[in-house]
Amino acid sequence: MDVRKVPAPVKRVVHLGSRSYGRLTAPSRMTPSFLICGGQRCGTTSLYRALAAHPAVLKAVLHKGVHYFDVSYERGMSWYKGHFPMQRQAEKVREKHGVPAQTFESSPYYMYHPQAAARIAADLPGAKLLVLVRDPVERAYSQHHHEVARGFETERDFGNALALEPARLHRQEEKLAADPRFYSFAHQHHAYRARGEYARYLSVMAQHVGRERIHVVESERFFTQPEEVYDEVCTFLGLPTNLGHPEFERHNARLRQSDMDPGLRRELSNHYASHDEALITWLGRVPIWRQQ
Repeated sequence: MDVRKVPAPVKRVVHLGSRSYGRLTAPSRMTPSFLICGGQRCGTTSLYRALAAHPAVLKAVLHKGVHYFDVSYERGMSWYKGHFPMQRQAEKVREKHGVPAQTFESSPYYMYHPQAAARIAADLPGAKLLVLVRDPVERAYSQHHHEVARGFETERDFGNALALEPARLHRQEEKLAADPRFYSFAHQHHAYRARGEYARYLSVMAQHVGRERIHVVESERFFTQPEEVYDEVCTFLGLPTNLGHPEFERHNARLRQSDMDPGLRRELSNHYASHDEALITWLGRVPIWRQQ
C-alpha cells in the first residue's frame, strides 16, 4: 500500500493508535543514541535519510521529527520512547552485523528552543548531537520561502518579513526560557535572521551536553562530498564505516537565489560576519561560504 495515498484522517487515527501502543511498550523500546538537532533548512532531511539507510541504524517509527524536547516535553519520557523501535529489533541488528544498533530522530527546532539542550542533557545523558550549518543568508531566504509555502507566513516579501522579525520575537526567547508551558509560534516559524547565528546556539548546547558530544557539518560540503562527510559522521557516532554508502542526494552547493535583492544580501552578509567568524572554533577553519 502506498502510504502517500492514505487519507489524512486515517493517518491520524493510525498514528494515535501507534503512539498509544508505543507508550504502553516504552520499557521495551530503544532510546535514541543521537539526534539531528538543526539547523533549520540546512539539509537535515538529507542527512536523516542517509543515516536511516545505515544497516546498524533503526529510525523513529512514525516520522523523522518527534519534537519532544522543544514543544512536546510535557508528554513525558514514556510518550517519547514510544516513537522508537523495540529492543528485539536492535538485537536482530546486532546478530546480523555484530555491532549495537542505534536509533535517532531529527527535530531541527531543538537547536533553537531555549530549554531543549538542558532537557536533552537530563534525559539522554550520553546522546550525541549532529548539527548542520549552511550559508546563513541562503538559509534565511530558504526558510522564509518554506514558511510561506506551508501557510505559516503571511508576509510574502522576504525583506518585509525580516523587518517584522524584531517585533515578532520581542521577549519570546525570554518567555520560553522562563516558562516550560509557553509556546511561541513566531519563535518557531519567523526567526529568519536569528536562526543563522549558529555559534551562539552551539555555545548554549555545549554548555549543557559538552562540546565533545556535538558534531558540526557544513551542508555545502555534505552535498558535494557526501561519502567523505557520511563516513566522518559515522565515525563520530561509533557506527561502522565498512557497510557501504547509501544513495545520496547531490546538490549544487553554490546555488544562490538570484531574485534576492543585492542590497539585502549584502546587509545580511555583513550581519553574519561576526557569527561566521565564531564558527571557526567549531569547524577548525573559515566556513565554506566565506571562502568564495
